[in-house]
Amino acid sequence: MTRVLYLYGGWPGHYPYEIAGWARELFKELDFDVEESTDIFTLDRDLKSYDLIVIGWNNAVTTETLTASQEKHLSEAIENGVGLVGWHGAGAAFRASLKYHFILGGSFLEHPAGEGYPHPYMVNFLDREHEVTQGVEDFEVRSEQYYMQVDPNIHVLAETTFDGNPMPWLKGHRSPVAWVRNWGEGRVFYHSIGHDTSNLADPNIRRLTKQGLRWAARK
Repeated sequence: MTRVLYLYGGWPGHYPYEIAGWARELFKELDFDVEESTDIFTLDRDLKSYDLIVIGWNNAVTTETLTASQEKHLSEAIENGVGLVGWHGAGAAFRASLKYHFILGGSFLEHPAGEGYPHPYMVNFLDREHEVTQGVEDFEVRSEQYYMQVDPNIHVLAETTFDGNPMPWLKGHRSPVAWVRNWGEGRVFYHSIGHDTSNLADPNIRRLTKQGLRWAARK
């Protein structure tokens, strides 16, 4: 059975405890053996016995980080084959930890239409043949549209295009929404959707996330 560490909590504005209920449904459908933790110090130990680490942690300020010990244990685990999955706030977590964002493959910069604003935008898929995206259709989201800074070496699965409201100079510009990468022997998957549970109700998002979890977990 796939052994998972699910770390969640932090800033309540991203509803980590409500979204944990949504995540539990996916874990159950995947028949994962999940250890939950709301204690960041869980990362201060050897993590190599897990098959997957899921980050549902959310930060309130940009100065929050991981300690050198936490970075070391997390990176060693992934380099040795443990998968890493995160969504939405995981791209803004541990903002001062360059190592974490180096592994994840990107970092949140801004939501141009405003924090928490239900801005309508499309998610368009670039790679429909990947194991993570098979059967997933383009879909609309009404939520925070994330502007991401990303590693040029990630494999982008889906992107969004900005409509220029309220920043007209961004009209037509695109930003990745979902990507995968390899890190050592480990696999990494991230998508930027999930400000609250209503954003995650679309069956396409459920399928994308579920397939991403399955793909990233150590085989």
